[in-house]
Amino acid sequence: MKSGFVNIFGKPNAGKSTLLNALLGEKLAIVSHKVQTTRHRIKGILTEEDKYQIIFSDTPGIIEAKYKLHEKMMASVKNALEDADVALLVIDVNDDLESCDEIFKQLKLTVPTILILNKIDEAKNGKIAEAEKFFADKTYAKKIIKISALQKYHLEKLLKAIIELLPDGEPFYNEEDLTDLPTRFFVGEIIREKVYELFEDEIPYHVAVMVNEYKEKSTLIKIQADIIVQRETQKSIIIGAGGKMIKQIGSLARQDIEKFLGNKIFLELFVKVKPKWRDNELQLKEYGY
Repeated sequence: MKSGFVNIFGKPNAGKSTLLNALLGEKLAIVSHKVQTTRHRIKGILTEEDKYQIIFSDTPGIIEAKYKLHEKMMASVKNALEDADVALLVIDVNDDLESCDEIFKQLKLTVPTILILNKIDEAKNGKIAEAEKFFADKTYAKKIIKISALQKYHLEKLLKAIIELLPDGEPFYNEEDLTDLPTRFFVGEIIREKVYELFEDEIPYHVAVMVNEYKEKSTLIKIQADIIVQRETQKSIIIGAGGKMIKQIGSLARQDIEKFLGNKIFLELFVKVKPKWRDNELQLKEYGY
């Protein structure tokens, strides 16, 4: 039996969350084309009875911290560095290779590492070969694997390489466990994902979601959540004319939450203004950061 923690690192929008979801065959991490979508360390557990248990961790994209929220996000990256048995370094093959290299060198990894060239289905002419050549002599790139997480290309090859690097050991979690995070967390993340889908500019980055009520009734689950913003103008945008936008968020979120829970839900959303919450230690803690 092999068992261990396999933690995923990279720049924002490298495809880390898409990779986690693809490897698990379940959507645990929310996904968006916008940067900084992932704010928490999200664990997903993949178990093959009597063979292996892999505890994957999707981590926030590595950025320069500008707010306390960013500091919390980078702290979760640091924690993931400390308990990793295997590290997956993910890059968008079309990204700037030098900047990826700088980030990976700063990680100072001491565990077995796989460098993943992602989005090969979108690769421009010569970019795959260029990236392979660039990373070939990097000391942290023990093995290089080319994939498309979105199209699920070469994931079996990647999984086999991960298993080979895992330490021997007993499972950390029960075989049926998929994650160690509570259901409320994923409900809040699905709501936040809809904000990322529906709004542009700075709005998604100023939003947090607080699930206040989660009650299982005989025929459905009642959920009440607050969408937190920093300014009254943002509140007006989230609500929309005649409540159009908040209704759209609720409708889209309800569909995905029902799919996730396998149950009918009643979802009630409110928008609340909390000025400068991204720099407020107490509020960050309250919102789960």
